[in-house]
Amino acid sequence: MPIPFPSHAWVKAFEAKLNDSASYAGIAKNWEGDLLFHVDRLDGPPMLLYMDLWHGKCRDAFAVPDADQDKKVAFRLTAPLANFIRILKGELDPMQAMMTGKLKVHGNMVMMLKNIPTVLEFVRVAQQVETEFPAVK
Repeated sequence: MPIPFPSHAWVKAFEAKLNDSASYAGIAKNWEGDLLFHVDRLDGPPMLLYMDLWHGKCRDAFAVPDADQDKKVAFRLTAPLANFIRILKGELDPMQAMMTGKLKVHGNMVMMLKNIPTVLEFVRVAQQVETEFPAVK
């Protein structure tokens, strides 16, 4: 059954997929850093999804309450909902999105670029979550 994106249920399903992925565990074995998806929506406040990533595992994942919008994280990925959807559907390359500003990265860009295989595997696993996407313009 498809899970709505963005939502707490979706990020929990993504957490489970990451933790079940031997491929991600191997590629991301040296990754240390949490991240926040900052999803700008047209119909309301941004949706914030937090993931605590540590050495190939996701230690926690949840939707961040509005009151905690300034949560400090190693990486904040900000984009309009439509761009996140295009990345998750495989219509927009995540690295191209970062380089062109369609996905803004706040954090250590050098670390991100040194870990491109980890980033790409992270997105590949996210694409495995059976997702229901809202209609966007």
